[in-house]
Amino acid sequence: MRKMATATVLVSGMKGLGVEIAKNIILAGVKSVTVHDQNDAQWSDLSSQFYLSENDVGQNRAMVSKRHLAELNRYVLVDAYAGELSESFLSPFQVVVLTNSSLKEQQRISDFCHTKNICFVLADTKGLTGQLFCDFGEDFMVYDPSEAEPASAIIQDITQGNPGILIVACDEEQGQGHHFEDGDWVTFSKVEGMTELNGLEPCSVRVIGQYSLEVGDTSSFSPYQCGGIITQVKMPQKHSFETLRASMAHPKINTPDAGKLSRYYTLHVAFWALHVFQSEMQRLPRPRNQSDADKMVKLALTLPVDQEPLDKDLIRTFAYGCAGDLSPINAFVGAVAAQEVLKAVSGKFTPLDQWLYFDAYECLPEEGSAVQLKEEDCAPHGCRYDGQIAVFGADFQERLGKQKYFLVGAGAIGCELLKNFAMIGLAAGEGGNITVTDMDTIEYSNLNRQFLFRSCDISKQKSEVAAAAIKLMNSNVNVTAQQNQVGSETESFYGADFFLGLDGVATALDSLEAREYVGERCVQFLKPLLDSGTSGTNGHAQVSVPFVTESYGHSPDPDKRGFPHCTLRYFPSTIQHTLQWARDRFECLFKTTAENFNAFLTKPNVLEAQGVEALEMLQITLQKKPRSWEDCVTWARRLWECLFSHDIQQLLHHFPPKHETSSGLPFWAGPKRCPQPLSFDFSNTAHKTFILAASHLFARMHRLDVSEDSATACRVLLDLHLPPFQPSPGVHIPLTEEELQESKGTIDQTRLAELRQTLAKSRQKLEEQGAVISQPLEPIHFEKDDDSHLDFIMTAANLRAENYGIHPVDKFQAKKIVGRIVPAISTTTAAVAGLVCLELYKLVWGHRHLSSYRSSFLHLSEPLLNRFQPSADKNHQMTWSCWDRIEVPGIDAKGEEITLRDFCHYLQKEHSLVLRMLLYGQATLYDVFWDEKKIEQQLASRLTDLVCCIPGPKDCLLVLSIVCEGEEDYWPPVHVWLQPRSSKK
Repeated sequence: MRKMATATVLVSGMKGLGVEIAKNIILAGVKSVTVHDQNDAQWSDLSSQFYLSENDVGQNRAMVSKRHLAELNRYVLVDAYAGELSESFLSPFQVVVLTNSSLKEQQRISDFCHTKNICFVLADTKGLTGQLFCDFGEDFMVYDPSEAEPASAIIQDITQGNPGILIVACDEEQGQGHHFEDGDWVTFSKVEGMTELNGLEPCSVRVIGQYSLEVGDTSSFSPYQCGGIITQVKMPQKHSFETLRASMAHPKINTPDAGKLSRYYTLHVAFWALHVFQSEMQRLPRPRNQSDADKMVKLALTLPVDQEPLDKDLIRTFAYGCAGDLSPINAFVGAVAAQEVLKAVSGKFTPLDQWLYFDAYECLPEEGSAVQLKEEDCAPHGCRYDGQIAVFGADFQERLGKQKYFLVGAGAIGCELLKNFAMIGLAAGEGGNITVTDMDTIEYSNLNRQFLFRSCDISKQKSEVAAAAIKLMNSNVNVTAQQNQVGSETESFYGADFFLGLDGVATALDSLEAREYVGERCVQFLKPLLDSGTSGTNGHAQVSVPFVTESYGHSPDPDKRGFPHCTLRYFPSTIQHTLQWARDRFECLFKTTAENFNAFLTKPNVLEAQGVEALEMLQITLQKKPRSWEDCVTWARRLWECLFSHDIQQLLHHFPPKHETSSGLPFWAGPKRCPQPLSFDFSNTAHKTFILAASHLFARMHRLDVSEDSATACRVLLDLHLPPFQPSPGVHIPLTEEELQESKGTIDQTRLAELRQTLAKSRQKLEEQGAVISQPLEPIHFEKDDDSHLDFIMTAANLRAENYGIHPVDKFQAKKIVGRIVPAISTTTAAVAGLVCLELYKLVWGHRHLSSYRSSFLHLSEPLLNRFQPSADKNHQMTWSCWDRIEVPGIDAKGEEITLRDFCHYLQKEHSLVLRMLLYGQATLYDVFWDEKKIEQQLASRLTDLVCCIPGPKDCLLVLSIVCEGEEDYWPPVHVWLQPRSSKK
């Protein structure tokens, strides 16, 4: 199997596409990359070649690019070559990539590489179209075909027979059966009874049904008793490729949408015709030139391609813009091509078979638009944007320069977006600006995918370094770097005035919660949102356009699906279960407990809103306030005993290992794993790490300034003797979610009253001591990059996994799962950033047709790209969409703020709405069911007085929720403008 660390790659053509490919494979860590180009840099190259500047015009493209590419990865040898691509020069390489070659040279080099077993990749872009071809030889082996984790299932039963029938246990979270397919190879483990299956060589299965599989001949095996896991095994695959010359007339084109094959065949012919045109005319077709486009059609009709009739209009569209060179198209095609190179040198993931075509002609002016591009609009201006002007015209370039955009996040995707922004000239004109914010500093681990950063930038602010880097790429870009988190706590900074001054927002965040918050702000201020994300070789790009598409987060995210509480608390079967359980314990112990305690100190009526469990935790917190590090260690040791020993023993007290259900079947079967309690051992690294992490967090929550040391902890633990387990009488363990909800609904009123009375006395005592305000606890919010947080969750999850016989995780895996961190690689981030910027083009045009926009899901490991029309902004059965709002002037004709009575009159007069309830956040400002005196008092009050705040000079908007008379299920928010609306954008 070939390894990237020993691979040698040649990338020929150092225009925008070639440098994208070279950049991505260097970041991935191949042994050496040689960049090749015989031509000097031209002004038009600056449209997409981010390593060329005005000062480099006239110098060899490969030599200039080498200097920058060599800085990306010190472990990769980067060389440059400007000579002929002779056979002797090509022979040492394992992969050869061509990006800017004639058809004659492509076929010559393809034939040579095929005979010498050198993997060959051809990539090309022309305007809004891209082309990719792969030939990895006749006997190319793939050792790991898919990025997906091997399918696995818990066995419920296996019959003796030929074939034997295997039944998998029902997955309660997914509500579905197995994930195996016909022909999958599998192994077995932990099977009791039919033990001959354990350790058996991989065998293939056949799917019978949702929960059943044929597993081969089991007739001679022992009878199945219980347990066992069936796991998919990835087997090597052999692939055979044709040469470029052989596949030209009968191309195998990769697409998940068979309906687009005819379109892609036309593009295949258009690229071929372009080679013929260039050979005859020694130039590309002129932008928007009708005679050149007609010639391209004639040439295409003469080519020997066996396919359906050509789309002549598509060929003309191709010809109109093929002189263009666009950074987003190069970013996407270059990323896909680079991933194919990595497949070639690693034998990992399924390679392209064999052609891929991509176009984004929906980025052009919409049909029926007032803009009709003409040849003079797209003529070259002798400037760095000529490659883009050739496609969209000079007026559009001016529009791009005036844009004001907000980019949230300057990590992997953020760096790629900023590079594309600089190349296309976003905010590079008068009045334009890009505001980029990111709280993080640069870490060493960022350097393999966040390509704007170098080793010398470690510990510097990401946003500042990224902003400075793109200024070097395009000195005209206006960019402002900030280090603010975007959330409710910074709304005074990123308030109404800020958002109203924007043309759009782009997110480059790995936090779903943060992305949802930004999406809500974009809905609130009617701003388009460009969102993207990656997970390994999978990625997505999504655009939300006011009154055109649905908003971000409108559709439920399947990844946010929670696990059943019964599974987490009593019956975990996967490490994901134990990690979520550990995360929940963290939140309860160190965040919710502190918040409830602080509310108890400051709000006298808080006891009335809490249930028994919360009040019991509050009582424990009051009784066990630590005074020293030793107290914290003692608390942590008691917690360990409770979680990993006593709780398990209590569960086994109710359901012993041999317990049977009412129907006589084993209780501990299928997904229910029978647990075992643990015995504490301080010499065990996991036990020790848990105690120290929990002690540290407990001390921090209590704002205790202590000297933390392992030696003291060891002494305390050796001297501490805990009482043995005693079963708790009357404990009910629910077996289903329904039982759990019923148990929650059954409240012990006597116990509740007792707790409230006891805690009220405790609070009174604290008040007398003057401690109510002066002794709050510190709620600890989980932070994935805090070692003490991660140590607690990882060790808690692994200890619970040990209880249940589940394989543990390391710290990186725990951080990835619990912190909802998705692995990022340079190819996928570059690809999704390119797709995002294609949607940006449409926003700048002001496209209003839903059919103009695309949502994209990318799977580079296969490779597959699904692009489809996003959902519309509202259900036709609804009166209002998520983008609708009711705007109310907050200042009357006299210049005074309006009262609630004025507000009600305005709603009724202008919108025929009769108010029944008015909310500001969670607070009720008006309710028709209040008594008349209170209603009259509210009606006479100013709105700002009712919300208990006088807006500062930057706050011009009050957002309220309403319920009115009528049968509507949804009422839009009400925006009350506290400054004249005409002053806003």
